Amino acid sequence: MAACCGAVRGFLFEYDTPRIVLIRSRKVGLINRAVQLAILAYVIGWVFLWEKGYQETDSVVSSVTTKVKGVTMTNTSALGTRIWDVADYVIPPQEKNAVFVMTNMIFTLNQSQSHCPELPDDNTECNNDSSCVPGYVSTHSNGIQTGACIPYNSSIKTCEVFAWCPVEDDYHIPNPAFLQGAENFTILVKNNIWYPKFNFSKRNILPTFTSSYLKNCIHDAQTDPFCPIFRLGKIVEAAGQNFQEMAVEGGVMGLQINWDCNLDRAASHCVPKYSFRRLDNKDSANTVSPGYNFRFARYYKDSSGIETRTLTKAYGIRLDIIVFGKAGKFDVIPTMINIGSGLALFGVATVLCDIVVLYCMKKRYFYREKKYKYVEDYELVNCTKPIQSLVASFQTSAPASLGQGLPRPCHFSSPFPELTGSSDEALKEAQTPPYTDHGP
Repeated sequence: MAACCGAVRGFLFEYDTPRIVLIRSRKVGLINRAVQLAILAYVIGWVFLWEKGYQETDSVVSSVTTKVKGVTMTNTSALGTRIWDVADYVIPPQEKNAVFVMTNMIFTLNQSQSHCPELPDDNTECNNDSSCVPGYVSTHSNGIQTGACIPYNSSIKTCEVFAWCPVEDDYHIPNPAFLQGAENFTILVKNNIWYPKFNFSKRNILPTFTSSYLKNCIHDAQTDPFCPIFRLGKIVEAAGQNFQEMAVEGGVMGLQINWDCNLDRAASHCVPKYSFRRLDNKDSANTVSPGYNFRFARYYKDSSGIETRTLTKAYGIRLDIIVFGKAGKFDVIPTMINIGSGLALFGVATVLCDIVVLYCMKKRYFYREKKYKYVEDYELVNCTKPIQSLVASFQTSAPASLGQGLPRPCHFSSPFPELTGSSDEALKEAQTPPYTDHGP
């Protein structure tokens, strides 16, 4: 209980104030200056020069549009000789921040709604009608079973389904890819960016470009790093991939456009930087459902008026255009904040040197005595002198009997008796020159 009361009394009636002690020590002095130098190098080199701590920053707002060009030709037994242009292989014509180019496909021609055998697998092969359940449909079915078991070919029977017939057979993907010439297709990427905080806007078709340059340039990291027209094969190659292998099952590529702009410089220095990478897993041998594909159909009516369609399972390369960036411009507020933070860090040097002096050096106990000093309440300790002089003057002019009722001089005991003393002793100690230490 007494310890608790003492702690409360110390908390309420004691006050701490810093005391400056000059310690002349080579070791401590070098540590102090070394830490201060390291902090100064961090503030100037990292905060201000590298991170540009004197700038206000803003994130980019972006819009992207694309345009694909290129023509190729195929010659197959099913389709004959055919020309493929942009309207055939870019599906859909426009996407948000992306474009899809079809490179391979599986066609199922002249489908109509009728009855036909299902594709053979473990769940659809049968020997008789009892193996087929009328109305049964699964997530992998092409239609609804009728309950009949019919021949799929000369050796296999499968359950009959009501579906778009004939059903699609996608067990065998064309290899090499159907549109091998897609490697030479070109993609024009138009990118407009805006930094709302600074009201700064720009686009990746730079003001220095001419119409003739834009018609003939192809992006190259060495010769034409700012050309916004990209050859599809080069995009895949720049990501470390093989185009003809990727074209078979498709995949997802990323075109990254980085706008890091220092708006303290001229606007002409704010230019895009392009980079490429593959976003999906390329290991088709160890990946379930590799590549990128989807289905679409084109509908028409035959000569008999029956609704018919051509189903296409399209494999291709999806190009996602990812725009990111940051702009910075000088502003007083972040500058002052970082300067203040840097100055505050200099206190670390003092704390570190105090730890070395008070806990690590051989003469740490001596330094502690000089670092910490306990002082009594001077007004209470010396209150006896004016009262004693008042009593003496009163006794000389008053009868002796009147002095019997005077109050006794006040006296307070010191909680630190070893540190108490007269004001003359305190003055003498204050005039003592600082201690000089020439060693640890």
